[in-house]
Amino acid sequence: MAIYDVIVVGAGIEGSSTAYQLAKQGKRTLLLEQFPLPHSRGSSHGQTRITRKAYGELEYYTVMMKEAFPLWETLERESGRKIFRKTGMLAVGSGDAFTRGTVPCLHRHGIPHRVLDYHQMKQLYPMIEYPRDYTFVLDDSAGILMADKALLSYQETFRRFGGELRDGEKVLDIIPGDTVGVRTSSHHYRTHSVVLTVGAWATKLLPKLQLTLPLKVLRISVLYWREKVAGRYGADKFPTFYEMKAVDDYAVFGSPSEEYPGLVKVRMGIPVHICLHWGPEVDPDSRDKADDSWVIDKMKRYIARHFPELEAEPAIAETCMYTMSPDTDFILDRHPSWRNIIIGAGFSGHGFKIAPVVGKLLTELALNKSPSYDMTKFRIQRFQHNAKL
Repeated sequence: MAIYDVIVVGAGIEGSSTAYQLAKQGKRTLLLEQFPLPHSRGSSHGQTRITRKAYGELEYYTVMMKEAFPLWETLERESGRKIFRKTGMLAVGSGDAFTRGTVPCLHRHGIPHRVLDYHQMKQLYPMIEYPRDYTFVLDDSAGILMADKALLSYQETFRRFGGELRDGEKVLDIIPGDTVGVRTSSHHYRTHSVVLTVGAWATKLLPKLQLTLPLKVLRISVLYWREKVAGRYGADKFPTFYEMKAVDDYAVFGSPSEEYPGLVKVRMGIPVHICLHWGPEVDPDSRDKADDSWVIDKMKRYIARHFPELEAEPAIAETCMYTMSPDTDFILDRHPSWRNIIIGAGFSGHGFKIAPVVGKLLTELALNKSPSYDMTKFRIQRFQHNAKL
């Protein structure tokens, strides 16, 4: 049996980015995906994602995003697809950690931005309404990523670099050792290193490796709202936006109507400071049983209050899953007992935009190289008090 240099399990955006990086470096790489591609069962489907450099007080993500932007441009050139569209991102809020930390962070890193008062904001974006005492920070470098195109581009370019992609093949067991065994629903493989980027299924696969991390899987409602006047919220007129303490202790993200003509996407986002439920906690294999009517009710009130030029009822409701870590930071680390088992998990609803850098870091770990960034924030060790190792 031939031995792969690296097997990557999970062909979402993080796994596909990692596999691409490995194949680009000439490594014999196999990328495995449990569902037939393309699919909408995980966290990487859909047409768009917000991307930004503004990260408030979490400055280490701003540093990573400064590299992610040119890496997305590289993928655009290699794939021949347009993946990024610049719209700017409007951060709105009053005294919260994100808004408070965004301006000095952007200033320190030389990222173009503007601080607006209420009247300046209304001049630019008359279709939205927020309290007059809010702070409005426009990150001019931000925009939207064409998510489906980005995912397909990584997978196709990975194959062009010599990688093997096998979908519809569920991994059943990982057998540790000097070489790692990977048993799937139809084959048995051997590899020098394995990278596990399995999204919500980390809660099921990792315990088989004597590693139970404090991860929660949440079903997120992605809601689309129809414009009352066509074109008011197009990407040429309306930015992506973010409000941290928007609904109770939850954030709200939104983006222009790029996916469906005349519709605007708004979704519940990351909670403040601690991992609260902003969607029901679910089993990834039976997520549709959960009741998320409370999310839609809250969002209807939010839309009526701040977006008077949108219809009051969502026109389309879709779902995806977030795999949340307690501190919303990623997990990018080696297994505590086996250095050739690499784990990428807990992307907490904000990992897509950073996928090029995540793929680079997981590749470095898999090839036993020194990581390009300080990995302290991403280590499993930070959960030792409540992780079962």
